[in-house]
Amino acid sequence: MKLTKLDQASVIAIKTCMAVKKTEKILVITDEITNEIGYSLYKNAIALGYKALFVEMKSGAVNGEEPTAEVAELMMKYDVVFCPTAKSLTHTDARRAASDNGARIATFPGVTKDIMIRGMNADYKKISKLSVKLKGILEKGKVVRVTTKLGTDITMPIEGRPAFASKGLFHAKGESGNLPTGETFLAPVEGASEGVFIVDGSFAGLGLIKNTNIKVEVKNGFAVKITGGKAADALNKMLNKEGRLARNIAEFGIGTNDSAKLSGILLEDEKVMGTIHIALGNNKSMGGSVGVPIHLDGVIKKPTVYLDGKILMKDGKLLVS
Repeated sequence: MKLTKLDQASVIAIKTCMAVKKTEKILVITDEITNEIGYSLYKNAIALGYKALFVEMKSGAVNGEEPTAEVAELMMKYDVVFCPTAKSLTHTDARRAASDNGARIATFPGVTKDIMIRGMNADYKKISKLSVKLKGILEKGKVVRVTTKLGTDITMPIEGRPAFASKGLFHAKGESGNLPTGETFLAPVEGASEGVFIVDGSFAGLGLIKNTNIKVEVKNGFAVKITGGKAADALNKMLNKEGRLARNIAEFGIGTNDSAKLSGILLEDEKVMGTIHIALGNNKSMGGSVGVPIHLDGVIKKPTVYLDGKILMKDGKLLVS
C-alpha cells in the first residue's frame, strides 16, 4: 500500500521523532476535531507492528484544560503517548504526571493535516542543534528584552530559570514536547516582567492577527491592560474566566523551525523562524509556579531580542547559527 503524505508524516513522528522501540506500547489521544491526525498515527503504528490504543475524547474548551480522570490514568500506562487534540494537553497535570512516570509524550495542539505534513517534513537534526544551542545561551542570561518597530518594549528577568529545547526528538524517558516543533522557551521570573508587547502574528484561541494588533501592558509580571478591538475583547474574556493568575507572564520563546509558517494555528505559529512568543497563564510545565488551567501564546513578528544587553535577534534575524 502506497503511503499518503499524512501517513509519511505519521511514520516520521513514530520512528524518527519518538524512536519507538518494538517492545513499547503507544497511546493515541485525540478528539472529534483532530481525529484524522489521531487515526493516522494509530493505523501507522499498527502497520509498523506496534501495540497501540486509540482513544477519542470530547475536545476541551481552552488550552491547558485537564482531560478526564480516565484519560489521565491511561497516560500513566503507556511508554509513548501522542496527543493530537484541538486544545493543548501540554500544560496539564495529566501530561506532567505521565512524563514524571517515564512516558515520552508528543502533543499536537490544534494540528491540521496541512501543518502535520508541512511540519513533520522539516530537518529535525538541524532544528534540534539550534534549539539546544539557544537553550544553553538563555540559561546563562539574566534579563531578556524584546523590542519591535510597532512599539513592543518589554523586559523579562530569567535568571536561574531552566530553558527547554523543543527539538522534535524525544528519545529519553520522560521527554515531551510539541510535534511539529522547533522552539526554545522558558518561564520568566514571576512578578518581575515590565513593559508592553504588541502581538501582530497570531494569538492562541484567536488565530491570525489581521486588522488590529493586540497591545498587552505588563506591570509586576501581569498583563494589566489588553487592547486591540474584538480580538482583545475575546482574549480578555478568556482570561477573566480564570482570574488574575491567567494574566501571569508565563513564557518567553523563540521559534527555530524554518519550514513552519504563520497559519493561525499556534502549534505551528510559535515555531516560525524569525518570531518570538510571549504566553499568559500556566507556567508549571516549564519550571514556574503558576498552575492556572489556561496557557495562551501571542506571536510577535520581526522582533529584536537582547540578552543582558547583547543582541540575540535583530528585526527577526536570529544571530545564532
